[in-house]
Amino acid sequence: MSQYYSDSIFWIDLEKIKPNPYQPRKDFDQNALQDLSESIRMYGLLQPITVTRVETTKEDGGLAVHYELISGERRTRAAKLAGLSQIPSIIRAKEEDARTKLELAIIENIQREDLNVIDRAKAFQQLVKEFGFKHAEVAQKMNKSREYVTNSMRLLSLPEHMLQALGERRIMEGHTRPLLMLVNRPEEQETLFQDILTRKLNVRESEMIARRIAKERARKKEKELNPEIIEFEHRFNEVLGTKVHIESKEKGGQITIDYYDLVDLKKILDKLQNEQSEKLDDENDTSSVMVNDNGDEIIIKNAAPIEEEEDPDMYSVMKFSV
Repeated sequence: MSQYYSDSIFWIDLEKIKPNPYQPRKDFDQNALQDLSESIRMYGLLQPITVTRVETTKEDGGLAVHYELISGERRTRAAKLAGLSQIPSIIRAKEEDARTKLELAIIENIQREDLNVIDRAKAFQQLVKEFGFKHAEVAQKMNKSREYVTNSMRLLSLPEHMLQALGERRIMEGHTRPLLMLVNRPEEQETLFQDILTRKLNVRESEMIARRIAKERARKKEKELNPEIIEFEHRFNEVLGTKVHIESKEKGGQITIDYYDLVDLKKILDKLQNEQSEKLDDENDTSSVMVNDNGDEIIIKNAAPIEEEEDPDMYSVMKFSV
């Protein structure tokens, strides 16, 4: 027996169709809905919606019938905007339980790639928390990997204003990875978030900053035990005018110099070259200081010794007498 009534398409009054209470999609772009309604007005609705039939008993003992959406809420909204009174529908043969309604709605949206990342994460979370699914079970039903489901749900641990920026596409989904790396360091996380917005950091740049912050945290105890590292970093910072990181290893270590752009990098190089030039000048300086009777200092530049030219006839026989 088919799971649909007569395997047929029915025309149902729009006023009798109620939204799916487990619809995972919360964000409907009004401009996109308007475009779809114009298309429906011109060409009709090419793909029917899917509903379940719900019967309730009225006070007078009669039956009241309405339909609950399983999939197609976007098409239903656009059809109302287009001024339609009825919509083509496929009716499932049995009334679905809440879990099945949510499951079918998620599957339809994911298959059409119609869910934004936040709605998708919330839908996965609902399957896990309300209906007892395990991550692997959600992954199997959605034809995704378990890591995909787990990572999607991790997004919800971000602060609400960051999720809002993600939903508004002011940041990319890839930006959430470095932000999640700093979930236990809210101040650094907020600083990185603001940098992504203001400096237009790409995902790679954001990840590099997050990793550096994580490394600094790991090196904190080492620095406390080795104050010389702190002193050297402080001196480098003063000389170069930028942040310098020193990482000690078993043998030797690594020095990392921060810079913002090529102009900044050239300034750092010039400072290093100037330091080297001044050092060489100091090594070659053979000046001496004398003090006169009035107490004034007189700097005397030591000239290089003058080599006397050797007389080629010095040992000639002509120079000797008997």
